[in-house]
This record gives sequence, C-alpha cells and structure tokens, in this order.
Amino acid sequence: MNTWTIFGSGEYGDGMPALEPDTRILAADGGLVFLAGHGVTPHLIVGDMDSYGGPLPEGVEFIRHPVMKDATDMELSVEEALARGAGRILIYGGLGGRLDHSLANIQLLVRLSRRGVEGYLVGRRETVAAVTRATAKFSPDFSGTVSVFAYGGGAVITERGLLYRLDHRDVADDEPLGVSNEFTGAPAGVEIHEGTAILLWETRPDGHLPVITRG
Repeated sequence: MNTWTIFGSGEYGDGMPALEPDTRILAADGGLVFLAGHGVTPHLIVGDMDSYGGPLPEGVEFIRHPVMKDATDMELSVEEALARGAGRILIYGGLGGRLDHSLANIQLLVRLSRRGVEGYLVGRRETVAAVTRATAKFSPDFSGTVSVFAYGGGAVITERGLLYRLDHRDVADDEPLGVSNEFTGAPAGVEIHEGTAILLWETRPDGHLPVITRG
C-alpha cells in the first residue's frame, strides 16, 4: 500500500515517531520545523511557509501556495498525497494547538474515509480515525479507552470485545453514547454498518494502529 506520512504544525510527543518502511514523507508548512529538528529530510514540502522561516532543504520538491487561499496547508498536503496515489495517510502534528485546525483535520479524515483511503491523526495523547462503512479491528494488546462518535447525520454501529457492547445501534450525531469505552485484553472490533464515525483511542508508544477492513 502506498503510504504517506504528513507532518504538520501541531503538537508532538517526545522524539521522532517510528516511520513505516517505504513511506513517503511530506512536510506541511511548519511541519518542516519538527522534521529539521530531528534531522529528517522530507520527500515533498507543501504550503505557504508562513510557519517556517528557515532555509529549505536542497533537492526537495517544494509546492508553494499563497498565504491568502481557501484551503489549509494540511488539506493541500492531503490532496497532493492522494494525487500521487496514497492509499494510507498518517498525519503527525495535526492535533493540539488551535482547536479549529484540529477540527479541520478531523474533517479531512472523514473525506479520506469516504474515498476509501485509510487516514489517521496521531497525536501526543490520542489517535483519531474516521471509519465509513468499514470495521476497525484492534489486537488484544490495545489498552485504555476508545471512543466512537457518529458523524454527519448518524451511524449504525456495532462494538465487540470492549467493556460495553453495541449491536447494530443507530447512533445520532448529537448523542455521545460511545464516549470512553474500554479495551479488555480481547480482540476488539468497531463496525460501522451505515454512515461515518470518528474513533479516538490512546496513542501507543510503538505506533501500532488498528486494521481497517471494508466489505
């Protein structure tokens, strides 16, 4: 699978995250600050560079956009990765900081899921995914909490292997029923039969993610 890892201007955990083999690295504007601080050169830079004042690395493709525009640097970066065949996108530095940018990035996850592309916002404390008519499967070594919120008009949700179960429950998008469920040490799954849901769970130090399957 063609995986792209995008680095934004939000919050990060301690140190450089472990990158998946053969991933393509994209710096979204100020994400270049984080990468430069860890001695990592991206394959592509996208943005208006209003959050980065240093020199650009030599030999790296750079797509500059004007400061006055109708899309965020992260949205432009996601669309650029999609145009280059991304089937899976991991976003670091896309949470924390400004709430409006965090919400905008969650909307981008919804866009990805509705196009059949896996997308994750990996934050310092939590990881977020959007799931549309698919199942997120968690291995038994996940621990802590997982929350599931219907998005964009409601969703039909089943949750198995967690402390609290749901079975084909029609959940409205103004109903916080799925907040703070818990892993139990068993294989777990969250299936979205209809609609889209936002999933949040505690970020793992090893970077391990669930498996999202469709059909």
